[in-house]
Amino acid sequence: MEVYRMISVSQILSTARRRLERATKPGELCPDGSFYRIILDTIPSPVFVTGENMRILDCNARARKLLSKEQTLMIDFRAGEVLHCLSAVEGCGKNPVCNECVIHEGVIAALRGKTEERRKAKMRLLIDGEIKEAFFLVTTAPLRHNGRDLVLVILEDISELTRLRTLLPICASCKKIRTYEDYWQSTDSYFNSTLGINFSHGFCPECLRKLYPQYADKIPRAAGEGHFAG
Repeated sequence: MEVYRMISVSQILSTARRRLERATKPGELCPDGSFYRIILDTIPSPVFVTGENMRILDCNARARKLLSKEQTLMIDFRAGEVLHCLSAVEGCGKNPVCNECVIHEGVIAALRGKTEERRKAKMRLLIDGEIKEAFFLVTTAPLRHNGRDLVLVILEDISELTRLRTLLPICASCKKIRTYEDYWQSTDSYFNSTLGINFSHGFCPECLRKLYPQYADKIPRAAGEGHFAG
């Protein structure tokens, strides 16, 4: 999973809500080619529209890509079911732990007219036949369309960021990092693939004196702290 961060949740909610409320075709929330559809599909995080029964009525392109499903295969299913939440094996909302689900709580709050922004949620999902932990920031907001009470749900995937804030399994010898898929990656490669960070290499003063003592006194301290390469 990738990490996504919304720049302005309030602005997105306001724009999407206005477009939904102005839609004129009964039963059609977002016609292809409409301005609302363009806005919805531009949002870089999964977005769902649910009804009073918490079943999905619509979603954006990122949601379809995340779940590798066509839109028609998600309509009328609940969020836990399309996300393959382990707590939804018997049906999303039927497990006692569902009452503590952030998405579940947020949808109920939105149906009562309350907006909740970026609440952290931890979920155990079945992905490619394996049980994995996923972390999301969940935003839910109420909206009205054709006299119906609907809910806009935005999921920001922060799984990689959350793992980076916890202990990373690293080899005591070669310093490679074990990934979530149980693959060992070099430190440089790991941070580049997860956060897009590139490293520049040099020598700290101690290593410079140890490896290149003949140059240690000739190179200015600032240069030795990151710009000297042997």
